[in-house]
Amino acid sequence: MTQTLRRAFLNVDSSATGRRWVGPSVEEDRLSEAMAQDTGLPLPVCRTLVRRGVPSDEAAAFLAPTLRALLPDPRSLKDMAPAAARILAAATGRQRIAIFADYDVDGGTSAALLCDWLRFFNLTPTLYVPDRIDEGYGPNEVAMAELARGHDLIICVDCGTLSHGPIAAAKGADVVVLDHHLGGETLPPALAVVNPNRQDETGDLAHLCAAGVVFLCLVEANRQLREAGGKTPDLMGLLDLVALGTVADVAPLVGVNRAFVRQGLTIMARRQRVGLVALSDVARMDTAPTSYHLGFLLGPRVNAGGRIGKADLGARLLSCTDPHEAKAMADRLDQLNTDRREIETQVREMAQAQCEARGTDGPLVWAAGEGWHPGVVGIVASRLKEATNRPAIVIGLDGDEGKGSGRSVAGIDLGAAIQRCAAEGLLLKGGGHKMAAGLTVARDKLEPAMARLSELLAKQGAGDIGPADLKVDGLLMPGAATVELIEQIEQAGPFGAGAPAPRFVFPDCTIHYAKTVGANHLKVTFGDGISARIDAIAFGALDGPLGPMLQGHNGARFHLAGRLEINTWQGRQRPQLRLEDAAPAS
Repeated sequence: MTQTLRRAFLNVDSSATGRRWVGPSVEEDRLSEAMAQDTGLPLPVCRTLVRRGVPSDEAAAFLAPTLRALLPDPRSLKDMAPAAARILAAATGRQRIAIFADYDVDGGTSAALLCDWLRFFNLTPTLYVPDRIDEGYGPNEVAMAELARGHDLIICVDCGTLSHGPIAAAKGADVVVLDHHLGGETLPPALAVVNPNRQDETGDLAHLCAAGVVFLCLVEANRQLREAGGKTPDLMGLLDLVALGTVADVAPLVGVNRAFVRQGLTIMARRQRVGLVALSDVARMDTAPTSYHLGFLLGPRVNAGGRIGKADLGARLLSCTDPHEAKAMADRLDQLNTDRREIETQVREMAQAQCEARGTDGPLVWAAGEGWHPGVVGIVASRLKEATNRPAIVIGLDGDEGKGSGRSVAGIDLGAAIQRCAAEGLLLKGGGHKMAAGLTVARDKLEPAMARLSELLAKQGAGDIGPADLKVDGLLMPGAATVELIEQIEQAGPFGAGAPAPRFVFPDCTIHYAKTVGANHLKVTFGDGISARIDAIAFGALDGPLGPMLQGHNGARFHLAGRLEINTWQGRQRPQLRLEDAAPAS
C-alpha cells in the first residue's frame, strides 16, 4: 500500500512504455546517504547495496563474495552424505556409471560437472539425455530399465524428483537423484534424493539450481575422500560450469549463487575449457565474460541442441576435451540456435494473436497450437509473460496430447499450481518451480485444465497485478557516469534473476543523435546540454512506442531510464546506457 501511495519518481506516472516510475523510499535514501558517509563508496553503489538489504557494516564483504564465506555445509541437505558416498564408491571402485540429464543448460552443466570429476578417476560415464519430443522431460521407464541392465549406478541430474515409476524400473542399479525441482508428498524409490526443494527441506537453499546441488555433492564427496586419506579432484576449476548453469536456469543470484557466478566468470575468462572456448568464439565474444554473456549468448546456444536438435549435444560440448571436436559441436549448436530463433518467431506471432483475442487481463495468459515445436514454447511463454506481466503458458499440440511450458511473475508460484492440477487429474503430468514449469495435457482436457489453473493462480493474486512499475535507483548526471563508477557498481553484482542491475534516470536530457540499428533497435547519443554526452542502445525499441518517441524528438528534452554498462570497442572502453524507458521532461 505504501508503494502505491508514493509519488511517482520525477512525477512520471505513465512513461513511453506506459509504466509508472517508482524510486527509492525516503528510508532507502537516508540509508544510502549514511552508507556513503560511513564507507566512502559512491552514492550509486550505496543505493544498489541498500536495495539488496545490505547494511553498511557488511558492504565490504558483500562486494567481495567468496566461497569460503558463503558455501553452505553440503550435509545440511538431506540425503547428501549417502549420495556422495555412493558416487565416491562407484568412482573408486571403477563401477559402471550412467548420468541421466535434463536437456537444458542446467542439466548439461550438471552432467559435465560429474563427467569432469569422474575423469580424475579415469572413468567415462554413459551420458543419457532424453529427446524432448520423443521422450519428454525426465526419466522414463524404458530408458531407466535399459540403463540399469548395463550400469551399477544411475545419477539423475536436474530431474528425477517426481519420477517414481521410472526409478522403480531401474532394477539392479542404484539411483541417486541430484535435482532442484519441486518435490511431491512422497519421494521416488532412489538410494538418495538430494533436492533443496524437497517438501521436508527447510528451503534455505531453494535458490540453488541443479548444477549448484551437484557441486555441493562433489564438495561432500571430496571431503569423504580426504577423510579416507585419498587425493581429491580440483573443484575450483569447475565453477565456470556452475556459473553457466546458475545464470542460464535463471536461479536467483543471492547467497552462494553470487560467489558461484562471480568466481565462475573468473575461471571462464582463463579460457581453459575447450567447449566453452569454442562456444564463446562462435558467439563472437571478444570481452571478458559477464552474466549477460552466460544468459544471452552462451546459454541459448547450449540449449539449442535440446530444443530442436540432438539432445545431448550441449552436455557433450561442455565436457569435451578435443578442440576440433568442440569446434564442430559449437558450430552445430550455433546453427541450431539460428534455426530456433526462426521457429520461435513464427510460434510467438501466432501465440500473441491468440492471447490478444482471448484477452490478457486475467490471471493466466495462455496459447496452444497444432504442431508448435516443444523446444520453443518455453521461450515464447517467457516473451508473453514479459509483455503482459502475467503468468504465461504455451502448449504445442500433437495428436491427443499437448506439451507445454510456463513462466511466472514474481510472487506467483506457477510450479505449485501446475502440480496441483496434475494431482487433480487435469494434467497428465506437470511440475517445476515457482518461476518456470512444464506440463503435458490431454487435448480434450486443455480448456478445463487452463480454467482450473487460472482459478488457482487467481487465488494467489495473479489477476490483480497491474502494469509493472519501473523501479529506478535514483538520478545520475551524464558527467558522473564514468567507466570507473560502472566498475564499482558491478562489484555489487553479479546481476540477474533476484538481483537486477540498478537502473538510473538521467534527467532533462537532450537527444543529439538517434539512428536505427538492425531491424528494430535504436542507438542514441544524449547529453545534459552542457558538456557531457553518453551513448545508449535501446534493444527492440522500434517494436513499441519508445523508439518512435525518441526518433521524433524534435528537440524535446527527456528523462531517460536504463542500466549502465561498459562498451568495449577496439580495446577502448566507454560508458553506455542500456536504455529501457523514457518520459518527456516537461
